[in-house]
Amino acid sequence: MEKPLWAPWRMEFIQAEKPAGCIFCLFPAEQGEEADRRNLIVHRSPCSFTILNRFPYNNGHVMVVPRAHVSRLEDLPFEDFADLQAELRLTVGVVRAAYAPEGLNVGMNLGKVAGAGIADHLHWHVVPRWGGDTNFMPVLADTRVMVEHLETSWKRIRDGFGA
Repeated sequence: MEKPLWAPWRMEFIQAEKPAGCIFCLFPAEQGEEADRRNLIVHRSPCSFTILNRFPYNNGHVMVVPRAHVSRLEDLPFEDFADLQAELRLTVGVVRAAYAPEGLNVGMNLGKVAGAGIADHLHWHVVPRWGGDTNFMPVLADTRVMVEHLETSWKRIRDGFGA
């Protein structure tokens, strides 16, 4: 017997007006905790920020993004690169502490053909992984099962940066 899979929170995204422009430039330009919550930003450093992925591969999937709008890693100024790497290192520690994953995927897709969803603004992905977390749903139904709401993930990771 088939059982329905409910994700009513997705309707808000489907019906929402999509922002014009680069979200990695627009979202950090907004200030304040309410804006960060709405935009899923969990931490800011001088030259970069960490944001939850609105379409995560797994619970706790974040992206570490330079504030500079560049698509090529070699075009990022050295100081910005150093800050980005420090933010990535900090974020990996926070995700480990918040989720206790058995492993992590950390990677960067450079260019649309490499899989970058936002190809014009480079960013790191940090995805917590557990043994057995790839279940039958992605294979049979092209559906991911997320066990934690994004709002809960935002609070958990945001609190981790404050620890």
